[in-house]
Amino acid sequence: MSFQQRLTTALNSIQAEASKSQFLGRLEQQTGVSKSYQLGGFAGVYLLMVFLNVGGIGQLFANLAAVALPGYYSLKALETPGTRDDTQFLTYWVVYAALSILEFWSSFILYWIPFYWFFKTIIFLYLGLPHFNGSQMVYENVLRPFSVKVLGIRPNAAENLREKASATTTGAR
Repeated sequence: MSFQQRLTTALNSIQAEASKSQFLGRLEQQTGVSKSYQLGGFAGVYLLMVFLNVGGIGQLFANLAAVALPGYYSLKALETPGTRDDTQFLTYWVVYAALSILEFWSSFILYWIPFYWFFKTIIFLYLGLPHFNGSQMVYENVLRPFSVKVLGIRPNAAENLREKASATTTGAR
């Protein structure tokens, strides 16, 4: 799927979610501004504040994008009956932890990069929003090969062990 198709899908999904919001509905009635324009305006002001980093607010907003929004989606995922979204956000938190450790050890270099907080915000929105599922891509292409090769974590090791134990106990009967 191309980036443009993913973006269109994400925008349609966001518009569908916005139509469910009572708060945005009341605001739309009071101001006459459509919900999608409200969200676009909010996102634009948010990103502008991060970009300008007025009073150091870029760091706060970048961390809110990295923690609060995925945290909200994680809570929603826990209330759904399926496990697909649970896996998606568990993957996000693993990627978040890895990037946080990397950021900690390289912060003395990263903070000198112009517009660092803006780039961090964009990256974590890509990783954390369920429409993009960027954390899955990072996990599959970077963290999983690293964990298998360097850390020795084998995929499905627990499942293989369970199957062997079950086969052994079945054969013993």
